[in-house]
Amino acid sequence: MATAPVKPRPGGTRAQLPPCYYEGYLEKRGPKEKVSRRLWTCLCGNTLYFFNNAKDTHYVEKLDLSGFVSLIDDCSRDRNLEAARLNLRMKDGEIKLTAPNLEARELWKGFLYSVVDLAVPTTLTLLPGQLHMLKEVVEKERQRRKRSLSRAPSSPLSLPLVGEIPACFRPVSRTEAEVLLERHPDCGNMLLRPGRDGTSLAVTTRQDLNGSVFRHYRVTQKQQGGYIIDVENPIPCPTLHDVINALVEKTAGTLQPFLLEEPYEENITYISSNDENGERTLHCAPTSTFSRGPALPPKGPERWTLRSQTKSPSPSHRSLSPPGSPSSPMRRLVLSPSPLTQTAFTEELKQKLEKRRTSQD
Repeated sequence: MATAPVKPRPGGTRAQLPPCYYEGYLEKRGPKEKVSRRLWTCLCGNTLYFFNNAKDTHYVEKLDLSGFVSLIDDCSRDRNLEAARLNLRMKDGEIKLTAPNLEARELWKGFLYSVVDLAVPTTLTLLPGQLHMLKEVVEKERQRRKRSLSRAPSSPLSLPLVGEIPACFRPVSRTEAEVLLERHPDCGNMLLRPGRDGTSLAVTTRQDLNGSVFRHYRVTQKQQGGYIIDVENPIPCPTLHDVINALVEKTAGTLQPFLLEEPYEENITYISSNDENGERTLHCAPTSTFSRGPALPPKGPERWTLRSQTKSPSPSHRSLSPPGSPSSPMRRLVLSPSPLTQTAFTEELKQKLEKRRTSQD
């Protein structure tokens, strides 16, 4: 049942918000609320902003989706038979949302998944035009986050940690670390991350005790080298790997490093387009082994050699051509005699001609 409008909080104006991707009325009930409130809801960036009505310029509440865990349909009946319920699970608890109808619920799910995962969901029943809108939202949100990161100051920890970062290190915030550990409990329950102040590190852990229990431990870097786990009795560690190992040993193996293995494709796939109807189809490439061509026979020893009374040339200048080939040195020697030999031959010919003329006279 909807209650009276909430008095707006000062300072939260629409002009100060990120770009709005989708908006509409939703009934919202938080984990500590007993009744639902009908609020005008705007998805701006990766945050939900709630207004008393569509004309208000100041929001009354906001919900950062960085703590998103899951989104599940609620099939229980509502007093409004056309309404469609939705359970939004966050790290701080579950929020119940009610959309005006099934189509609106599907759209809200599509936009929420798009900004959380930065990918268009493929399991929803949406029209092609709606899917196109989600693609544009994903691209806009990616660009917005890139601009936000470019404006953010660089962490002074980036250079000192090069070469000694454990595999469980993640450049995430405290909230994002909790969400990662909650979403992937099989990948470990302890990760290393930058501290809030930018000059220290932190270890975030998650364990189950009637629900998720998170703990955060500060890790500071000593000036003379090494690190310290800042607890009641500080634990010195030479390296960051020793920090992780110390926490594993202190908890008898209960805490394990968070190692999120990204899946790899097992087959080669490609997309082709049909020339007749323009449809695009996903194909799987054949997995037959690649056949190599026949190997060339090894080169045999030199068949042709140049025999001469003079000093043989170096191996780098030795000709491998047979004597009868045009490029053979012996062939060049016969066709192109040296200038000295050619002069002697001319003088001898002149003498013979002169003797013949004399005898004839």
